[in-house]
Amino acid sequence: MPALVHTSDAPVLRLENLHVDFDTSRGRVAAVRGISLSVKPGECLGVVGESGAGKSQAFLAAMGLLAPNGTASGRATFGTTELIGRTPAELDRVRGLKVGMVFQDPMTSLTPHIHVGDQIAEPLVMHVGVTWREARLRALALLRRTRVTDPERRMKQYPHELSGGMRQRVMLAIALACEPTLLIADEPTTALDVTVQAQILALLADLKRERAMSMVLITHDLGVVAGLANEVAVMREGQIVEQGEAGAILKSPRHPYTRQLIEAMPRIDAPAAEIAPAADTAQAPPLSVSDLSVNFGVRKGLVSRAKLRAVDGVSFELRSGEALGIVGESGCGKSTLARAALRLIRATSGRVVWMGRSIERLSAHELRPMRRELQIVFQDPLASLEPRMTVAQILAEPLRIHQRKLTAAARDAEVLEMLRHVGLTPDLLERYPHELSGGQCQRVGIARAMVLKPRVLVCDEPVSALDVSVQKQVVDLLIALKRETGMSILFVSHNLAVVKQLCERVLVLYLGRVMELAPSAELFVRPLHPYTRELLSAVPVADPEVQPARFARSVAGEPPSPLDPPSGCVFRTRCPHAIERCRDQVPPLEQAGDHRQVACHRWREL
Repeated sequence: MPALVHTSDAPVLRLENLHVDFDTSRGRVAAVRGISLSVKPGECLGVVGESGAGKSQAFLAAMGLLAPNGTASGRATFGTTELIGRTPAELDRVRGLKVGMVFQDPMTSLTPHIHVGDQIAEPLVMHVGVTWREARLRALALLRRTRVTDPERRMKQYPHELSGGMRQRVMLAIALACEPTLLIADEPTTALDVTVQAQILALLADLKRERAMSMVLITHDLGVVAGLANEVAVMREGQIVEQGEAGAILKSPRHPYTRQLIEAMPRIDAPAAEIAPAADTAQAPPLSVSDLSVNFGVRKGLVSRAKLRAVDGVSFELRSGEALGIVGESGCGKSTLARAALRLIRATSGRVVWMGRSIERLSAHELRPMRRELQIVFQDPLASLEPRMTVAQILAEPLRIHQRKLTAAARDAEVLEMLRHVGLTPDLLERYPHELSGGQCQRVGIARAMVLKPRVLVCDEPVSALDVSVQKQVVDLLIALKRETGMSILFVSHNLAVVKQLCERVLVLYLGRVMELAPSAELFVRPLHPYTRELLSAVPVADPEVQPARFARSVAGEPPSPLDPPSGCVFRTRCPHAIERCRDQVPPLEQAGDHRQVACHRWREL
């Protein structure tokens, strides 16, 4: 294998006329069709496109990591080293040593039964030849470098004991262990909260600046590459449709598909969309939650148990015809609150009133007639649909249960009408969920919830796993359904940019407690709580002139464990404005105007 030689101007990585094909039961499928790309020394190439565009497969092919049924042709060169057609042993002299790779799902990429510290140390032992003792010392330094909290303890933990953000940092530490020339990051922030996403992107920006490291950033979100990528290549159906300098593409895209991606991305800094006004607020709200708490018993050690307070004394009203957003990071209690409000789980204390009737003590038999008025759309569209039922059967099931007097013909007519309402065609009726795309599955989930014409629709992270264009379609659909039917929506999300498009009011949660409750028009213009500000500043903006400054403002750390929340204000350990009083006293939820509440000791002065 020839030696690695890099001149100052030669690309670190070059792909030339690269093709990737897969042999399947339905014939040969072309995933990548003759693309050519290059990564310059010290620069970042952003490769952008929706699911199935061929982004990941192109670079997996270059690194010799294709699935057994995949084949690659064309050229891929790292420096002067040819990569296509090499044996695994030959490629191991490049990958891990000279090229580091961060995969999309760290949970499936990390070895579950090996300590985190040993997984970081292993490449150093294999490629550099240091002892395990020296490798573990370097692994500890890498955890500190990637801003992992309490790195000594993390070294001895297993992947399942870490949060998603921590696992992604561990993957980054493994990729950086041998100080590679090139880092390939494949969707490194897709499944993360916006705050953790901002931290990871800020860390990548620091590495690029401090070490002049070349990077490939693979993503479906143009906002992620802003401020980090020097050049952007936009892929669609295995081909590059547009390529050039990042600023030019993000500000003046030429290809219609690139413009479509940019227009679909919700902008936190854009003027608020005009939302249809909710119904008369003088009416009694259909759903009212008072001082709701949800505790879970958690095993701690072999015999002892601890109490996890997932929701802690939350109160809100969902008005007729309005959309209320519930936002916060993973683990803050958003989904638990929504499910407790629907009595899908039992609250420990508090009161839930639906149409003037308390439902927390009702039996399952008494609740059943009310279910048709209270429906939910779940986060994972594929997992929430019955895999052995066709779309027609899935949509007809609620009608068979709650409207038994309907004839089969009338039921079929209702199903067809709802399918049309959510923008799907009748030819999908006989398909099974696994035969649908993610966006189609989510539309079926919405149709199933809407077929009974409910008064309240709860949406639990309904767009977090979708491409931005499909995400926009689903949000637009919810806006249209709300306007046409007058239903109320409880919209759970960690992304305030999406909430801004849909919701009239926003409830901000942190470790189970309300930080702020405000009308959208006020919250997005003048957030009062420091945590709300952090959430807003963490949302990526597809503007290379704006995004670098947002990296610099990203909040450090992750939420503490709800098993051991901080005393006083639960946000104080991450708050830049915390004082002694914040440690000793829990801030009350105060009125900050006619329609606004905030729980912060210092909100007036800040």
